[in-house]
Amino acid sequence: MELARYMPRQALINRPDTLSHLVDEFFTPFFNFDRRQSVVSSASLHVDIYEKDNRIMIEAEMPGIDKKDIKVDVKGKLLTIGGERKVDEEIKEEHSYRRERRYGKFERTFSLPFEIDTESVTARYENGILHLEVPRPAELMPKQIEIQ
Repeated sequence: MELARYMPRQALINRPDTLSHLVDEFFTPFFNFDRRQSVVSSASLHVDIYEKDNRIMIEAEMPGIDKKDIKVDVKGKLLTIGGERKVDEEIKEEHSYRRERRYGKFERTFSLPFEIDTESVTARYENGILHLEVPRPAELMPKQIEIQ
């Protein structure tokens, strides 16, 4: 699977859990549905992926997540970003008026168009954004042909 352009409107139409999400949103106030134990969907991890200077740049929004709760795994052409957003246990349920933020584990896997060299991937986390740089292998870099 190669990288494909993300089309938000198309993703919304094709999203299999859209109806169940709407039903949950409708019934939550009536039944006080507790989402804290549920797994956060991969759709809640928003990313920008682009190429710059022969590197694939991935920027993932992860606000409110501690750096130690983030994981990045690489296997072949697959890059998986995951983590866990933890519930603030100090806030008691009886003192809570509304909880809209999602908590739990999440992950998302991306297939890159080349095998990833794990030693050359760099990652930094600042201001709630995970920045990954994945350089293209040297054999895939464009080469200038000198004309004789």
